[in-house]
Parts: sequence; structure tokens; C-alpha cells
Amino acid sequence: MLSQFNRLALDSDGRYANDLELRFIEEYLQSYQMRINIYKKLQDAEQKIVQQVYNKLRAQDPSLLISKQQDMTAKWKRDTIRVLRYSAVTVLTDDTATFQERLLLWFQTIMRAFGAQRSCEMTYTVMQDVIQQHFTPEEYSYIAPVLDLNRTALGTAA
Repeated sequence: MLSQFNRLALDSDGRYANDLELRFIEEYLQSYQMRINIYKKLQDAEQKIVQQVYNKLRAQDPSLLISKQQDMTAKWKRDTIRVLRYSAVTVLTDDTATFQERLLLWFQTIMRAFGAQRSCEMTYTVMQDVIQQHFTPEEYSYIAPVLDLNRTALGTAA
């Protein structure tokens, strides 16, 4: 949404925007209440979602969060919560471009530097399944593109 406003400001410099250029605002306003509800549900379920993802990861591969004989669980939880919170804001604002610029590109670089793509791939694949259980199909349709973006950006090897 923010990047769309920026683009609108640039594109309509010195003139009024036309109806087509303003359509994204109408669409956003129509989805606003749904986005607020999703944001609040993610906020309320955050700890439960992260714990469920962790439990499923441990069941699939108990050594996934061990790196060089060190348990990385605490770091994994902090990172996962950070990405989930940014994802919630992205759903709320409907602005994946800003999300990619402010978090994903930076975080992707870090995950690649530490060779953590496999754990990210598994984390965000499992998270998609877990979150889908907490939301209606309509609500999930708003979240799914952001979750897929997380999995693709963080879990894919360069």
C-alpha cells in the first residue's frame, strides 16, 4: 500500500489521479476490516503458531536447529517471530514491496551467509500448514502470498 501510494504520487505528479489509478485505494478499503482481523488473530496466536511450527520441525528432523554442536532454537524462535510479525504488518498494509525491501532481502543475505536455507525452507513450509489451520480459507488467502514469499526468499538457495 505504501509503495503504491509512492508510485501514485510519482505517476500523477502535477495532475489529478484518474479512477483507474485510485482503484487500489478502494480495494484496500474494502479489505481493511479483514486485514485488521487477520493482524489481530496473528498477534493473538503468535506464540501458539511458533510453538506448533517448532514441534513439527523437531518431529521431522530433531537435528535441524543444531549447528556446529550448538542448539540454535532460541535464535530460530526470535527470527521466526520477527518474520511472522513483519508478515502480519505486510498483510495489514498490503505492501509486499516494502516487506521485501525492509526485511526479506537483508534477512535472506544473512540466512544464506549462515547456510540456513534448509531450515528456513522447512520452517516456512510448516508455517504455511500451521497458519492455515488457524484461519478461514478467505483469511488465509490474504496471508498465503506473504508466507509463500517468506519461504521462497529465505528457503531457496542462491
